[in-house]
Amino acid sequence: MHLPDGYLSPETCTAFGAAMVPFWVAAARRVRKIVRSRYVPLLAIGAAYCFLVMMFNVPIPDGTTAHAVGGVLVAVLLGPWAAVIAVSTALGIQALFFGDGGVLAFGANCFNMALVMPMVGYGVYLVLSRRVPLTSARRPLAAGIGAYVGLNVAALCAAIELGIQPALFHSANGTPLYAPFHLAQTIPAMALAHLTVAGAVEFALTAGVIAYLQRANLPLLCINHGAVPDLEADVPPARRLRWRGAVIGLGVMAVLTPLGLVAPGRAFGESAPNRLHTLLNGYDFTHDRHPSVGYLLSAGFGMLIIALLTFAAYALVRIARRVRAGQKAVV
Repeated sequence: MHLPDGYLSPETCTAFGAAMVPFWVAAARRVRKIVRSRYVPLLAIGAAYCFLVMMFNVPIPDGTTAHAVGGVLVAVLLGPWAAVIAVSTALGIQALFFGDGGVLAFGANCFNMALVMPMVGYGVYLVLSRRVPLTSARRPLAAGIGAYVGLNVAALCAAIELGIQPALFHSANGTPLYAPFHLAQTIPAMALAHLTVAGAVEFALTAGVIAYLQRANLPLLCINHGAVPDLEADVPPARRLRWRGAVIGLGVMAVLTPLGLVAPGRAFGESAPNRLHTLLNGYDFTHDRHPSVGYLLSAGFGMLIIALLTFAAYALVRIARRVRAGQKAVV
């Protein structure tokens, strides 16, 4: 679903980039409470999860590939605005360092995967899980369905963005200047990939993680569900929030990322005609000599960058708070 550079016109890229700015600002304000609290590692974990899960390409019957995104899972755990930040961070690192998604198309990719997907998916989740306790079997099902719907709506947006390019931007003789695919091609191609395989993967991952947390780490689910009863009946107080399982899970995902190389072919529309040079193009440290090693190193490098960015933001917020507190004390 990553739109590359060269398939969207500069006008389209500029429009989506400008459209995302107010949403990024709103998201930064909404997640300020999380950044100020002890839950800041969860934001890094959420961004790392999205980064890793998008490295797992799965084969589609027509010979292309697709992948899950993870945005709705982050939205369920931390809220949709936190998902905007987490997915945008993952997409930015992918574009800048690995050439996965265009740098110029960053705004469009964020609109689809970091805004539309978590907002739509979280809305579906809220509707389907209304008035049920956190331990209800409806919670994982609602989260999975929300993730499935959110992914497919995001894929539809990407298909429309690609499909309208030939009609809007073409030469005098009708030759497309950017994406050569029309809506009659882009919508069926994206629908096949995401309504079938990618959507099923997104559903299974999201529902599975929520079901696991219900049994193993219920306090984590309580972060974004403070007003929701956690159990059907009275039970002893919830256990303290634990990080070890999440960190181990990310480590396992990182080790398994070379499985993303098994799927043959490329995703529809991701063979960019104009790809900007990136530091580690295609998740490769080894210039195709050892692709599995390159994938492993890329996974570790991506998680490291995400952790550094997240905690740097946390440090800046703390410094700003101290400066403001000092100014008030002087006054």
